Amino acid sequence: MFDIPQPATALHRFAEDHHEAIQNAALLLGGRPWLRRAQRWLADLEQPQPVTRRLIGETVALLSLLALENVHDQDRPEAGCFASLDPAAPYVEEICLLHDALSDAIRKMDAQEPSPFSTGMKEQIDD
Repeated sequence: MFDIPQPATALHRFAEDHHEAIQNAALLLGGRPWLRRAQRWLADLEQPQPVTRRLIGETVALLSLLALENVHDQDRPEAGCFASLDPAAPYVEEICLLHDALSDAIRKMDAQEPSPFSTGMKEQIDD
């Protein structure tokens, strides 16, 4: 599915390994708009090109979605999606594992010199 650039980044490997789970989580947590956004993010990572600043921003936004950062804001669709989730369902654990895996991929990329995440977005990732 992926035409990963060489050398592949941890972010590219994460997307390749979890593309279906990412789409499922995006739909569950953010509805159709987030599903489309996640699919664009995946499509960008399929291309053999370096990680761009826009892609980094989308990665941070996806991490925020998986971390449930906006579920308390009633003006955002994430609040309604979150309210319909069953906390005992197996997808909840999968979403937590996805969050952890994406965080790990970001940390691995951040350890590279120069880091694509050293553009001032690292604070958002570490929160």
